[in-house]
Amino acid sequence: MKNSRLILFLLIVVAVNGLFSWLTNLPQNAGPDVPDGKISSFSYAPFREGQSPLSRKFPRVDQIDEDLRLLAGETYSIRTYSSMDGMEEVPGIARKYGLKVIQGAWIGGTAKNNEAEVKQLIRLANEYPDVITRVIVGNEVLLRGEQKPNQLIHYIRQVKQAIKQPVSYADVWSFYLRYPEVVQELDYYTVHILPYWEDEPLKIDETTARVEENYSKIRDAFPAKPILIGETGWPSAGRQRGGALPGVVNEAKFIRSLVQLANKNGFDYNIVEAFNQPWKSKLEGVVGANWGVYSADRERVFPLTGHVIDNPKWSKRLLFTSFLTLLVLGVCLKSVLELTQLHQLVFLGFTQLLSALLVNQMDNYWYTSYSLIERFQVLFIGGLSLLLGAAILQRTLELFSDKLTQITGLWIRYLVLAFVAVALYKSQSLAMSGRYLSFPYPLTSVPVIGIIGFMLIRYFEKGHGLATALEFNDLFGSRVFSMGLTKAISVALAILGVILIGIETVFVLQSANYETAYPNFFARMYEVFLVTINYNQLLGWAMLIGALIIRIPLRISAFVLAFMLVEIILGEAYAFTTLHDFIDMYPGLFERFWQGFYYTITNTQLLLWVASVLILAVTLWDYEEQQLHSH
Repeated sequence: MKNSRLILFLLIVVAVNGLFSWLTNLPQNAGPDVPDGKISSFSYAPFREGQSPLSRKFPRVDQIDEDLRLLAGETYSIRTYSSMDGMEEVPGIARKYGLKVIQGAWIGGTAKNNEAEVKQLIRLANEYPDVITRVIVGNEVLLRGEQKPNQLIHYIRQVKQAIKQPVSYADVWSFYLRYPEVVQELDYYTVHILPYWEDEPLKIDETTARVEENYSKIRDAFPAKPILIGETGWPSAGRQRGGALPGVVNEAKFIRSLVQLANKNGFDYNIVEAFNQPWKSKLEGVVGANWGVYSADRERVFPLTGHVIDNPKWSKRLLFTSFLTLLVLGVCLKSVLELTQLHQLVFLGFTQLLSALLVNQMDNYWYTSYSLIERFQVLFIGGLSLLLGAAILQRTLELFSDKLTQITGLWIRYLVLAFVAVALYKSQSLAMSGRYLSFPYPLTSVPVIGIIGFMLIRYFEKGHGLATALEFNDLFGSRVFSMGLTKAISVALAILGVILIGIETVFVLQSANYETAYPNFFARMYEVFLVTINYNQLLGWAMLIGALIIRIPLRISAFVLAFMLVEIILGEAYAFTTLHDFIDMYPGLFERFWQGFYYTITNTQLLLWVASVLILAVTLWDYEEQQLHSH
């Protein structure tokens, strides 16, 4: 009888989770279908996981062939950004599949490489005049500050004199307005209009109007020649900017609405991009790697026709979540059978919730990790989440039976401190260099929801007011490690942190060509040092922070967490005030800061991170530490 009732309760909580998952992942209308299911043109970079122009690991010819065979059914044309390092093979393969090519030459800060790119571009344009319909000399090189306008003009003229196809230069629309001397050299204008990266961030429903507005600015300023919207698109994953929220459905909505706008107005456009590019995460975080219609594994992110599901894998997540819940029930079956019916239902519901958070965390972060060292971090923090979730569930069973043990509280205390160390590391990364870093609130979902859930259960079990509900000693217990053991653990964490920083430094050095970019050894190591601090997907510095916080009073850690949040919010708001277009739109400093502050405090991802860190801080602050040491 008891087993039957328990199975019924298990089925109920799984069904509730399944219903919630289904309702939040219903197919959505993403706008009118793309006519014939084909885009006018896609940006094409062939790099797959483990390949990168930064580390000079390039795709094979057969991989490029496979890509273009796939894209032939999706588009009429592709745009490339380089004519070397394997990209010289693209026109010949494109001819085989009936694709046209907008061939690019990559212009950077090295004259020798630039000359080689220009020479190769000229050769390809003359060799494949039936495939290469136009060319682009340089991509956002003025935006990056790697060339002066006069030198860029020299390369443009060099190409124009040697080929018959129209020649252009590609940059964000506002830079076209700043450098008319470059614009007048071009046969057509290639402007990048990326509403996600606009200095004033936009909600998805506002983006089409902004594209049309910015296109009109270029047309009004330079009415004589054709315009190609050389890059436009929307990310499917990554950090939110103001109201600009990445997502699969939002990417589909943007592309479909853009196609409708282009067809209505006769705009020439190119979507960025065909395939997700993992290597871009080194430069632009998760958001930079996820602009593709296809994943890096060449799986479709969303369809160009029909309804779109934000998370097509929700049923698999539900399956794994249910398996974890069943596993916990199997381990704790004897204790659960001794509970009242209400307690059994609450325990199974709490288990299902924490299991779902863990599965979602692991799946999301595994998908957006692109190297062994990044996936090691995912597994490490996932392991911490698993241990902490198990400890909180054990504490819940102890609460129901009124048999709180010191050992469970000890585990929870130090596992929570591990997450505090991770939160401090990630918060300082966001505060120092947050433009491309995702807000990592899913990483702390298990400890945060676990703490909230336990305290709510405790309140209904024992509480008679809010003050009583916020007594965290029942969660942590009262024991701590002895001073000697604490010191030993701290030293071990510090040593491990230093070793990991060394390994991570080597990893960073190998992930890009730092020797060329920074010939001076000390300049190179300083740059790598900054990268390891701000990378946000490493563990060495988190280990060092952990070595410190287990030896200091909890309230100091709580204060530092709160201070970091203030720094993140002010830093995010201040970052808006320094953007060129934002300054033009809001000339007054106070008005500009207030507008930036508004975009900051309406960023739901940022607010979720703030809430998560505050809950950790309150937990540490309110805990009344008693000096009863565990030996």
